[in-house]
Amino acid sequence: MKKNKALFGFREVPYMGVIWVVAEAMKLGFYNGNPEWANLGQGQPEVGEMEGSPPRIKSFIIEPQDQAYGPLGGLQELREKIALHYNRLFRNDSFSKYTADNVSVVMGGRLALTRIFAALDKIRLGYKNPDYTAYEDMINYHKGKVTAVEIPTSEANGFNIPSSEINGIIKKYRLNALLLSNPCNPTGMVISGNELNDYVKASARNNCTMIFDEFYSHFIYENDIPGNGPVSASSYVKDVNNSPVIIIDGLTKSFRYPGWRIGWVLGPKNVIETINRAASAIDGGPSQPMMRAALSVLEKENADRETSTLRKVFCRKRNIMLSALGKAGIKCLPSNGTFYVWGNISKLPAPINNADRFFFEALNYKVMTVPGYLFDIQPGKTKKERSDFKQWIRFSFGPPEENMVNGLERLTNMIQSFSAKKKVESLVL
Repeated sequence: MKKNKALFGFREVPYMGVIWVVAEAMKLGFYNGNPEWANLGQGQPEVGEMEGSPPRIKSFIIEPQDQAYGPLGGLQELREKIALHYNRLFRNDSFSKYTADNVSVVMGGRLALTRIFAALDKIRLGYKNPDYTAYEDMINYHKGKVTAVEIPTSEANGFNIPSSEINGIIKKYRLNALLLSNPCNPTGMVISGNELNDYVKASARNNCTMIFDEFYSHFIYENDIPGNGPVSASSYVKDVNNSPVIIIDGLTKSFRYPGWRIGWVLGPKNVIETINRAASAIDGGPSQPMMRAALSVLEKENADRETSTLRKVFCRKRNIMLSALGKAGIKCLPSNGTFYVWGNISKLPAPINNADRFFFEALNYKVMTVPGYLFDIQPGKTKKERSDFKQWIRFSFGPPEENMVNGLERLTNMIQSFSAKKKVESLVL
């Protein structure tokens, strides 16, 4: 392929996953907030008022000192608030508690990953498929020092690595670290309870750093009802400063403030100090006004009201989506976390049993989805024709319920239209 000389020394950078989806939809008239479209591909939750949740924050005061640069790792008050949040939810009975020294505040999840990857040494990093699209970009940016190792998974295991195998896998692949989203984007599957404990134990036993991306930690469902609470590896960490467990989370998903770009990294204080030092050359530290506004979001009463309400609202939407997609002929994983459904379209009539054809046909109905192969992490490769996920689609129940239902109805009509064509063709033949 000839290089584009007009880039004047810059390389061509492809859109990442969902951003590509949006770019394709914009060619047909989509824009954020367009009421004619149903964005069942969106990677953010609905951000408006929800009955039972605290009122949405619409204004905040900027203190005079907030006009200046802030600390690289975030305001002391917010770091303390985040540490308290984890201790209260996950470490009440533990002798070892998180403190402000265990927290690095960042402007969003991708920046958290950027800081972490910048601070990594030359290591063998394990990952699984499918998983969050940004991991591929991060690995590519650091391929000179990070050796990426794909860990095989199967549909039978919900595309998770069985906890009973985690010890052997770390040894077999000589892993120094393992990166995964939990709950998983895109599958909606959750590692929890004893299985999650086995991961944490294996991490300490093998001196293998576990990097848990927990941005969907509060979106937990048990069968068809809301879960009792969030899931986090921090529940099973014995000593916060001597366990090789790193956690990424933030206000983006579980508190429905994606535009604030407030996230955090949680881990041993010596690792957090290293990550903060890396930040000095990357971003220079988070926004002081946004951090100060975030303090009230994490107050106990506000936090618990918000997260318990979102589990109720999103569980209802999940149930509606699973039912509608199942009736339309799409086989779905149960989705016990996140606000995504991972659907297999292989039983749909041709040609919409192919992820690309499904995606582009759905755009004609003003519905956005995400082809599954975009979550097939293949560092160093740009084409994914041989992906195992060409017959998978990620559907989002992040939009408001009415908009989501509208999108599901349109997809059903699309599938029925192709089914009718297939019947006519079979009769003709």
